[in-house]
Amino acid sequence: MSLCTIVLLALSSFGGAAYLDRKQVSTDLSTGTSVPQYFQTAPEIYAGPTATGAAPFLAATNPAPFGATGSFVANAPLETALPIVGDTQNASIFHLMGQLSPYFPNPELFDSGVLHYYNYGHLYNTSTKIIARTTTQDRMLKSAEYFMAGFFGLEWTNNATLELIIEEQGFNNSLAGYFQCNNSNKAVNQGGTNASMVWENIYLQNATKRLQAFSPNFKLNVSDVYNMQTLCPYETVAFGYSAFCDLFTYEEWRGFEYSIDLSFAGNNYFQSPTGRAVGIGYVQEILARLQHHVFTTTGTQANITLDNNTQTFPLNQTLYFDFSHDTNMAAILTAFGLAQFAPVLPSSGPIPSNQQLIVSHLQPFGARVDIEVIPSPKPISATRLASTTDVYESGAPTTYIHFIINQRTLPLGASFPACGNRTDGWCELQTFLRVQNNSLAEARYEYACNGKYDAVPYGELTNGVPQPSSTGS
Repeated sequence: MSLCTIVLLALSSFGGAAYLDRKQVSTDLSTGTSVPQYFQTAPEIYAGPTATGAAPFLAATNPAPFGATGSFVANAPLETALPIVGDTQNASIFHLMGQLSPYFPNPELFDSGVLHYYNYGHLYNTSTKIIARTTTQDRMLKSAEYFMAGFFGLEWTNNATLELIIEEQGFNNSLAGYFQCNNSNKAVNQGGTNASMVWENIYLQNATKRLQAFSPNFKLNVSDVYNMQTLCPYETVAFGYSAFCDLFTYEEWRGFEYSIDLSFAGNNYFQSPTGRAVGIGYVQEILARLQHHVFTTTGTQANITLDNNTQTFPLNQTLYFDFSHDTNMAAILTAFGLAQFAPVLPSSGPIPSNQQLIVSHLQPFGARVDIEVIPSPKPISATRLASTTDVYESGAPTTYIHFIINQRTLPLGASFPACGNRTDGWCELQTFLRVQNNSLAEARYEYACNGKYDAVPYGELTNGVPQPSSTGS
């Protein structure tokens, strides 16, 4: 079996480089220069030999299942190193901060590019120049540039062209799907915010009383204390240190993480009426790539002008890189129908022991979703283990699809029974496409984004779409 295509959806953050043979040397620079030779870095005068051998290829080698009971290895963060009361296992509170997990911005995307080079660099055809997509927002552009520098090296512009999709109200953009989904920014989509506030008033009661004792001239409420707690990750990533971090116990940091999980669940995942709709444009783009066709009509926030042109929506690449936002990535997972993240999280606690929707695992700073397409000469055993020697079964060539979130396999059979209970978490590609055939209809894009319907209490929605109401249908 071999992996022929990889799609990366990388989360925005501010974002040793791996080296690929350059496709070409830029001809934009003049060879005539007044810069002394000993200060001249380009064009390279005495470049010397640059043979590097074949690119590495470690794809599909990580056996760690998603949601395993073993330790969770998060992306390396910049941390405020202070002792936390109640942390008896020397755990890191910076693994408990949801999308605010303060992974140092620029190296995070750069290092992610290096990691993906080691996993997938072999797939890059050095005779081509690929299209990668991001948005016009400055931090989105910088994130993409840092990743590209990590993957291709500092002269990455010889290997890839960045396509910037306008991120602004009134412009279709699947990488920022909420701009063309009006209801996602209205009160009907505040269930997660409401649920988080309920939980904050529970887990921060003791902290509010404790901190009030140190502030006799200032009346603290729970909202003030929650904002103080939020300053820990923000100040750490901005200044490298925050004095707010050790004001809270380890259990209060676990409560903080859960507050973010509730917010995402109700505002972006399956408890949101616009959860599927915000992400459906990107899902439709992935399905189009998998089936090798451009768009002729969309009915979503996908940009039909760009997606109907193979110059801006190529179909022949072995590597695709797209850069999006944390909440948009959550909506994309919802639009795919990955129902293992659908169970309602109780707003009043306790924190579920088998919780799957943990934002610090799914959308931390610098998160990534890798989608691998894996052709095989024969069907592969659904029960194979790392020690299995004969992995093939009799039958015709079969292609599989494999989802990886932050280096953890996402078992597709957990959400789509048709994929089967495979130990590798894969799904036959044709089965996956059949499962996704109704994804656009299930998202109810026009009604979810622009229809009139009533807000319902958090927890009443479980499928990422609105309920019918007296003012809608």
